[in-house]
Amino acid sequence: MILADINNADVSKFEAYMDKVVEWFLDKLLQIAIMLVFLFVAFKIAKLILKLIKRSFDKTKLDTSVSGFLLSLIKIVIYAIIIIMAAAMVGFQVTSLVTILGTASLAIGLALQGSLANFAGGVLILIMKPFKVGDYIIENDKKCEGTVESIDIFYTKLRTYDNKQIVIPNGNITNNSITNVTANKCRMLDLSVSISYKQDIKVVKELLTEILEASEYRLKDRAINVFVDLLGESSIKLGARCWVDAENYWNAKWEITEAIKYSFDEHGIEIPYNQLDVNLKQD
Repeated sequence: MILADINNADVSKFEAYMDKVVEWFLDKLLQIAIMLVFLFVAFKIAKLILKLIKRSFDKTKLDTSVSGFLLSLIKIVIYAIIIIMAAAMVGFQVTSLVTILGTASLAIGLALQGSLANFAGGVLILIMKPFKVGDYIIENDKKCEGTVESIDIFYTKLRTYDNKQIVIPNGNITNNSITNVTANKCRMLDLSVSISYKQDIKVVKELLTEILEASEYRLKDRAINVFVDLLGESSIKLGARCWVDAENYWNAKWEITEAIKYSFDEHGIEIPYNQLDVNLKQD
């Protein structure tokens, strides 16, 4: 009997609640109709505004990653304003709604601190532009490197030389140093080679100079530099430098290194191994 009374009381409360909902709906019927019309028109206008903004971004040739990020942010802001205005039309207290949204945002922010750090990192990358899509970068903390495929809100995607994909949180990128290999159009190719002490340094320097001058990748308007870099324990280390286009760096390095080996073999230039003199003392 007691259980039946409790169930009847719950049913009565539910019916009373539904009566209030229906009464509120009938009372606000005109406001709800106006709100629905407003939402329909406002969303159409919002789409038109977003299209116009996108066209303006395209005309200014803004970076794709930056324009996509800004469009997403503007869309969220516009839609949030529309929803708040629609809620005000049917009698909701906008200040209370904003307070609730603020409190919810704070709670979500505390729960997603890492994601917010990545979001902030993405904003900094898009604003400061330490690199862009197509650049070859090296993340110096974890030594991840590759060509930038995309800069998203939370992550940056790299493609390695062997076609693997690396996904790096933007927070890690902004909190560590980055080497942008292709930031400039040309790079200095810095090679080193060791020769034995019995070789004539002048002859070797002339050979290295000829090899660099003959390379098709060398920038003709930049100087060549060949020098003695170090007098080691068992060899003399020579350096050879020239400038090449950034896109030709690896091809130039491989070709010139191979040409040095062939030239040294042809002229009898010895590239020594590490040597150690051992003296045996006998009693």
